[in-house]
Amino acid sequence: MKARLLAAALALSAATTAPAQTPDLRAPLPMDTDAAAVAKRVAMVRKGAAQGPFRPDWDSLRAYRTPEWFRDAKFGIFIHWGVYSVPAFGNEWYSRNMYVPGNAAYRHHVETYGPPDKFGYKDFIPMFRAEKFDPAAWVALFADAGARYVVPVAEHCDGFAMYASDLTRWDAADMGPRRDVTGEIARAARARGLHFGLSSHRAEHWWWYHKGRTFASDVGDPANAGLYGPAAPTGLPADKADGWPDSDLLQNWSPPDRAFLDDWTARTSELIDKYRPELIYLDWWTSAPGFEPLMRDAAAYYYNRSAAWKAPGIIAYKGSQFAEGSALFDIERGKTDALKLTPWQSDTSVSIKSWGYTQGDSYRTPESLVADLIDIVSKNGNLLLNVGPKADGTIPDEIAAVLRGMGGWLKVNGEAIYGTRPFLYFGEGPTKSGHVRQAGQFSEGKLTAFTPADIRFTTRDGRLYAMGLARPADGAVLVKTLFTGTPYLTRPIARIELLGHGEVPWRQTPEGLRVTLPPAGADAMPYALRISFGAD
Repeated sequence: MKARLLAAALALSAATTAPAQTPDLRAPLPMDTDAAAVAKRVAMVRKGAAQGPFRPDWDSLRAYRTPEWFRDAKFGIFIHWGVYSVPAFGNEWYSRNMYVPGNAAYRHHVETYGPPDKFGYKDFIPMFRAEKFDPAAWVALFADAGARYVVPVAEHCDGFAMYASDLTRWDAADMGPRRDVTGEIARAARARGLHFGLSSHRAEHWWWYHKGRTFASDVGDPANAGLYGPAAPTGLPADKADGWPDSDLLQNWSPPDRAFLDDWTARTSELIDKYRPELIYLDWWTSAPGFEPLMRDAAAYYYNRSAAWKAPGIIAYKGSQFAEGSALFDIERGKTDALKLTPWQSDTSVSIKSWGYTQGDSYRTPESLVADLIDIVSKNGNLLLNVGPKADGTIPDEIAAVLRGMGGWLKVNGEAIYGTRPFLYFGEGPTKSGHVRQAGQFSEGKLTAFTPADIRFTTRDGRLYAMGLARPADGAVLVKTLFTGTPYLTRPIARIELLGHGEVPWRQTPEGLRVTLPPAGADAMPYALRISFGAD
């Protein structure tokens, strides 16, 4: 008897003093998702991808053509709004950075809210009430700015869906605002005659919260798996794991597992079917290993569905995940420095430091954004301009002022932008606006200010528009491309008008077309000339 008691005591002692097992940080956390519902949607996508004018192979998908509405629209509004607007610190990556010891967001979080095991990102959700959110007022502002389409982020990398999802309870319809934010914006946009698209950054969620598993935080709590999982490692060396992705880095990331890839397919198809977007914007990490078959399936499914709705859709992408000609190429915070024969899009933000709202951010000026819009349109592109609303649903006054400034210019000069097509040559001048290595991606910070010598062209209804990106102080304009006998014109110039003013003096010389503008006064905005032609 004593021997058995001694053995039991020794066993208990060993059990209580043995070190706890170290969790395997290489294994993804389980996701709190209904596997049957996901499987049903995946099967639906594969069936839909095989039925219709498109098939899930690149040769078939290259039959895609950009819809005319997009080519005519030229200007859209992007919206980054979510739980990250509550802390409003640093940038929209707060949800990840608050779990990275040493990061400024981590230090801010601990000092302001406490350690992440006591107050995690999930605890911001009840504070995200959106009590002043008025989608009709938002869309009225966007329309007044001159935008022709609206693209909210339906799900950012943080994993909180800003729509009414049947696949997760961690969404804006069930928590926080308790409203179908994406659906309400869609209805408001369409009621105002604007086209509607949406964006998904779900792919990044595979690894988003992994750092939160390396120390005491709420990320590893199974009760939060629906928000934080899978929290898988990136697979990159430590010195590269926090870097901004380029094509080389993306090819070396740890590929997502089958469960996550199926979850991505299911959520993407849910967005397509519930909201019928005319544009879907996919973020960087769909270029990562494992996603290529999903790109083909999702594209074929979406193109077939939108063809059946008689509203052909657009997929905008930024990496190398789509074969050229099968979708719309997008350049983030940058531009190309050449005329592209196929339509493309540039996305940037009114705010300089962050896409989402943060306190103490800096903002672009209407003048600089109008100049960017002109530059982009002259090269066959569209501008998708981002705004970051506050957590209560209001748009910061600084952003609203910029949008109204752009709208004022477009009300006068819009005919040189909307519905136009490129000229034989996009423009002239010394200022470059691209970066060869990244195809223009993230080249925005490298730009210098435009000069009066920077001129851009568009065409519409038999007229040519020449737009100056900076107005000369003395009113003297020289358009070198349109010199006497230029091969770019097939008919003689009959009249030149400054939009918003009327006819202006001009003469063609061997050096170029010389135009005299009236005094600009305090107006520093770009200008637009309408050039009309006579008979051959």
